[in-house]
Amino acid sequence: MFTGLSAFPLTPVPGNGNVDEKAFAALVERLAAAGVDSIGALGSTGSYAYLTREERARVARIAVEHADGVPVIVGIGALRTRQVLQAAEDAQNAGAAGALLAPVSYQPLTEDDVFGLYEEVTAHLSIPLVIYDNPATTHFAFTDELYARLARLPQVASLKIPPLPTDPEQARARVAHLRRLLPATVTLGVSGDAAAAGGLNAGCDAWYSVIGGTFPEPALALTRAAQAGHHERALEESQRLQPLWDLFARYGGSLRVVAAAAAHLGLTAHRNLPLPLRGLDAEGRAHVATVIEQLQLRI
Repeated sequence: MFTGLSAFPLTPVPGNGNVDEKAFAALVERLAAAGVDSIGALGSTGSYAYLTREERARVARIAVEHADGVPVIVGIGALRTRQVLQAAEDAQNAGAAGALLAPVSYQPLTEDDVFGLYEEVTAHLSIPLVIYDNPATTHFAFTDELYARLARLPQVASLKIPPLPTDPEQARARVAHLRRLLPATVTLGVSGDAAAAGGLNAGCDAWYSVIGGTFPEPALALTRAAQAGHHERALEESQRLQPLWDLFARYGGSLRVVAAAAAHLGLTAHRNLPLPLRGLDAEGRAHVATVIEQLQLRI
């Protein structure tokens, strides 16, 4: 479950403010049919932080029901530990195979705060947990020492790390260093789609993927090439998608780009992000559509 391609779909929220359950179920079914290794519901791409407890519980159930046996990892992050525990309970009740937790905050968190959060949550979990290090969003940067402490907590099964150095030797050295810190039972997963090929080639076990949630086929092609040891092919697959990575950089991240892409393909309504997120303007959407056609990223 914590190896290969973990695809993170959008949670479509159209203009009426309610989750589009039909569109979300169809997104999950597409991923299962494509053969992804796991599905990451309610990750950052799934806009979990903008949804109520009831909405999140419902989305978790829909994901599991429509995944056709593919393991579903459900995001449980929230501001308060009590809310995280509630989300964890709902995810487990929905039949999730795993949970994903980033340290969400308003006030800046200390290392003791974060360790205490994971210690409390793992004491109540009966499913495996992915630790999500996403400093660009959470503004909390894990140290290697904290990685090592957290990885020894019960139920911790994977570490979702930020992009590795672009230099291949430095990337391999970084992975080797982390391997020495972590128990053998904890897998390493790379995030940051533009850096996925380098991370997988350097020895990461998994790619926790944004584009995999909307475009599973090219994401799978990249992942399978790296898994087979065809490192140059994996890099070529990534280089082919460079116009998409350029869009992520131009528009401040991946969420608004994949939201526009999903709408362009007719997978969701035109408006598909929870307010106050408004997505890209008309020029940005046209730019995304042009890249999709250029790369032939069609359904």
